[in-house]
Amino acid sequence: MPTVKSLDDLKKIREEALKKQQMKETSGKSEVIVGMGTVGIAAGARETLKAILDTIEEDNLENIIVRQTGNIGLDSFEPIVQVILPGKEKVTYGKVNGDMARKIMKQHVVGGEIVKEYQIEG
Repeated sequence: MPTVKSLDDLKKIREEALKKQQMKETSGKSEVIVGMGTVGIAAGARETLKAILDTIEEDNLENIIVRQTGNIGLDSFEPIVQVILPGKEKVTYGKVNGDMARKIMKQHVVGGEIVKEYQIEG
C-alpha cells in the first residue's frame, strides 16, 4: 500500500482504484459515450441519447454500457457519439441525430461494422 503524505496522494490512490473498478465493469462490454456538454445538448444530444437508449430497450441488447460525458472538444461536430467495442479502437461519430444513432447502434455496436459516413477521422 502506498504511503499517503498529502491529500493529492490520497486522490491519486482513489482515482487509480476507480479506474481499476471501471475496467472490471466494462471489460467484455461495448461502451457508447454521448457528449452531453452545453454545446452537445444545444445541438440535440438529448434526442441522440434517447435514440440509443430506446434502441437498446427495443432490441433487448445486452452488455452495452451507455455513458454521458461533458464536452468532448469538437464543438462543430456535436452531438458526438463515441463507440468502444471490446479490444477495438474508439470510434468517434459527429453530428449524430436520432436516426443516425439507431444506425450506429445496429451496424457498429451490434454488427461490429463502422458507419464510415458518420465517422470523424482523427
